[in-house]
Amino acid sequence: MKYWLSALACTIITVLLITVFPVTDKAEHIAVPTPKPSAQINFIENSWNEALKQAAAQNKYIFVDAYATWCGPCKMLKATTFKNKKVAEFYNGNFINVAMDMEKGDGPQLAAKWGLRAYPTLLIFTPKGKPVYGSEGYIGADALIRFGVKALNK
Repeated sequence: MKYWLSALACTIITVLLITVFPVTDKAEHIAVPTPKPSAQINFIENSWNEALKQAAAQNKYIFVDAYATWCGPCKMLKATTFKNKKVAEFYNGNFINVAMDMEKGDGPQLAAKWGLRAYPTLLIFTPKGKPVYGSEGYIGADALIRFGVKALNK
């Protein structure tokens, strides 16, 4: 009888433990992060040739942020407009984006070739590097999306 009571007590304890601490696969409790859309425009830095190469491979237009490091409106674009979620989704999805410091590397030659007069200058080119559309000065998020849509429709 003692044996049966001991066995019954063990069974009850086991049932209680399983109820309170269920046995589960640990993997179902691990949160797997899903990639989130970028919260800013992803730019190729200072490489017009790389932008041309990627644009040709992906058949996408090229968005150029032509800037100077000392330029206040350029800094404001980077801190605000380029970090807008809708702007980032639109430009990352539709363009190869390149930020060019127009005072170093290939910048001075490109500035002369493109006839730049002020910074920031925002430009859009075809996948083959033909200029389509441009804008000078700071531009807000909604206006930048309209700018991109207009260029894609040319």
